[in-house]
Amino acid sequence: MRSVGGVAAALVAAAVLFVCPVRAQPAAAYDADDQARLLLFASTDLWRHGGFAHGGVLWSPDGLDRDGFALKVAFGGGAYRYVSGALGQVDVDGRQMAGELLLGWRFVRGPVSVTAFAGLDVQQHRLSPDDASAGLRGRYAGAKTGFELWFEPDPGAMVAAHGFVSTVGPSYNARLAAGWRVLDTAYVGPEVQGFAFDDNYKQWRTGLHITALRFGGLEWSAGLGWAGDSDNRASLYGRLGLLSRH
Repeated sequence: MRSVGGVAAALVAAAVLFVCPVRAQPAAAYDADDQARLLLFASTDLWRHGGFAHGGVLWSPDGLDRDGFALKVAFGGGAYRYVSGALGQVDVDGRQMAGELLLGWRFVRGPVSVTAFAGLDVQQHRLSPDDASAGLRGRYAGAKTGFELWFEPDPGAMVAAHGFVSTVGPSYNARLAAGWRVLDTAYVGPEVQGFAFDDNYKQWRTGLHITALRFGGLEWSAGLGWAGDSDNRASLYGRLGLLSRH
């Protein structure tokens, strides 16, 4: 899709500007009485037939490393392409804008942190050419629920996972990653992921990631690997993300 790169680039620029104005302090700078309570985040995700970017904020008034209430607000969008059987195997270009408002609770038990969420999911999908058979076409509002997990079994290893399901579509997104500390700078290891936009499009991925790389006052992550989809297409995918704690 010729416009995927342009749409994704604009969204990435907006997401980076959202996160970068305030520099993150090193994790060691926070003590028990000076907990980080805000987590700003942004990411971009590209593959041959699509590109997305999103950004947002997670607020935990009792501290990001403690049990307690959490509020997550995120926005984003992008472009994608799928093959429509109803239109005679024609490629359909889609544009998506989305936002979510999720209430949650953080559970911290030593090296394990789990946050459970539930709330509102709002999406808008525009298709060209118009595909009346598409499950996502127009504006939608629905319920979304899911979780995020971070586990450090020892100081040199990590496991991260998330899973979200929305009644819009319905759609889902799930990821599992493991990593080992390399040169005391970041975690590196394998990842698997799958997501779907209703029954029209599904994608699954296998690759490698780098997580928790501290540079320029921010915490960076990236992923690279191979993606296949329900249209029997395959390509490389790439992902870049950044976090800032306050």
